[in-house]
Amino acid sequence: MITKVSGQLIALTTDAATIAATPFEYEVLIPDFARRHIQPHVGETVSLHTIHYLDGNPAHGRLTPRLVGFLSEIEREFFEMFCSVDGVGMRKALRAMVRPVQDVASLIESQDTKGLSTLPGIGPATSERIVAKLRRKMPKFALLVAQDEATLADVKADIVQETFAVLLQLGHAESDAHKLLDAALAEKKKYKDVDTLLQAVYQSRQED
Repeated sequence: MITKVSGQLIALTTDAATIAATPFEYEVLIPDFARRHIQPHVGETVSLHTIHYLDGNPAHGRLTPRLVGFLSEIEREFFEMFCSVDGVGMRKALRAMVRPVQDVASLIESQDTKGLSTLPGIGPATSERIVAKLRRKMPKFALLVAQDEATLADVKADIVQETFAVLLQLGHAESDAHKLLDAALAEKKKYKDVDTLLQAVYQSRQED
């Protein structure tokens, strides 16, 4: 069981990080909120706490080993719990986690099914199941992860996550929202709030 991978971050796509841990290179699937955190650190040493699982249909005999990575152990614990809900699973959970863990945990704890339904791939019925199964288990994550991420991320990372969620609510596809944010962040400017970053996003789009 591979529970942690540390090494040089040599490549980053929209859903995976490639980490060189001599003599191996590992492809680690990552949720979007984690990708935003490590994006500025390509070429540097990073550590991801991982889940090792088999992807595919056992009945067809096609199983592929996969790694899913997180910034901390408590994020990994939350993700495993999130995946345990009927109708979620690894792939859907990965796609859904565009917001930091403490944000999602707070939505579940407050039984905000409408808010949960804004996560990619999570509809009203799935939101109800998530709340029913997990709401009493969330205080630990809503509180502890918030403290933990204070040491892992600056304000900018939170602003990026919130802006991404706003772009989705405005009707942008996930891939389009990724591209718009990446173009604005490539300017390497500081953004004090979501409105400032949104202005930069649409200004960058007009220039294209």
